[in-house]
Amino acid sequence: MNKGCVQVFCGKGDGKSSAAIGKGLFAAIDGKQVIVVQFMKERNENEAKFFQRLEPEIKLFRFEKSEICFNDLSESEKHDEVTNIRNGLNYAKKVLTIGECDILILDEVLGLVDEGIIEWKELLPILEVRSEETSVFLTGRVLPDELIPYVDSVSKIESAID
Repeated sequence: MNKGCVQVFCGKGDGKSSAAIGKGLFAAIDGKQVIVVQFMKERNENEAKFFQRLEPEIKLFRFEKSEICFNDLSESEKHDEVTNIRNGLNYAKKVLTIGECDILILDEVLGLVDEGIIEWKELLPILEVRSEETSVFLTGRVLPDELIPYVDSVSKIESAID
């Protein structure tokens, strides 16, 4: 069996999600099951249609319902979206608990911490339930220092210098 890992793609540059999804794509080529849970992303119908073509090897889930940016929502709408986000985190934990995938990509989950929607500690129960064979990829701009001990690898993606 392959040993899984926790890998982070972070930084100010573009391509963090693409790097994680690329890792997932290569894993799917090798017969692995991949689940992507997106947070804090705008809806993109073309992207959703593309991911549908990759099923059943790669499945995309998005729990947020709003079409507009989280920060532009009313307080009531933010409350509803936080509930949806927490449902996404609970789903991620469930997927790892029952061993439904070999690779779990939590796309922009670090943005939830950065925006103060969740605390970094809330990611620990998710990481702790994964089996040793399962890999988890986290993406977002900022990796909290407190999470570093729980991570096997960090890829920092920065913008090109002009």
